Amino acid sequence: MAAATGMSQSAISRIWRAFALAPHRSQTFKLSTDALSIDKVRDVVGLYLDPPEKALVLCVDEKSQIQALDRSQPVLPMVPGTPERRSHDYFRAGTLFAALEVATGKVIGSLHRRHRAVEFKKFLAKLDKEVPAGLDVHLILDNYVTHKTPAIKKWLLAHPRFHLHFTPTSSSWLNLVERWFAELTQRSSNAVSTAPSRPSNATSAAGSPTGTTTQGPSSGRRPPTRSSTESPRTADESPTQVARACPADLG
Repeated sequence: MAAATGMSQSAISRIWRAFALAPHRSQTFKLSTDALSIDKVRDVVGLYLDPPEKALVLCVDEKSQIQALDRSQPVLPMVPGTPERRSHDYFRAGTLFAALEVATGKVIGSLHRRHRAVEFKKFLAKLDKEVPAGLDVHLILDNYVTHKTPAIKKWLLAHPRFHLHFTPTSSSWLNLVERWFAELTQRSSNAVSTAPSRPSNATSAAGSPTGTTTQGPSSGRRPPTRSSTESPRTADESPTQVARACPADLG
């Protein structure tokens, strides 16, 4: 800039500081083209601020290709004179389906090899099993096609206590579970293994416990915090810990 304008470098710096200019930085933005964008925002924000009585509000989404690795061979622990050793090749855990309870920060999750309507239907069935029968279930989720297939619509008709609330197109940031996924990504570590060996069937992965038992709605709301219950609890865990804690359907 100084060479192009014939000014000194210090003069350019003073001008940039005076007008708060930062030409080396850039930001991105995205405008939703959803015709019902405002209505959907009000619907989702309303669930956050004033959830219905006798109901649970769950933020649901899927994180594909989660960086939770399972080494092909058991990790050899460190011994005197020899560092910890692990095999070079590994397997990915697949897709993490997660439902974050807005009132308490607890998360119900499960791992699947693929990311289709079939797996999403299994996850809905898991939610139906874990949420107490006397509560309605309000799900906040994005507009992914697997959430709207005929099979899913048929399942919802058979389970009328489930109510779906979609975020506007290109506005997944409204979904609180995205913040939880972001924490998982930031705290991830690919240097560890999810299990001593690869799961051989669709049962729980390598001694993983069953999913979190969702409790009833709370009178107060707080951000996700570490829970003393089982599988995956909060953003304090890495994807590896989540994979250990989540029941897996790896068939």
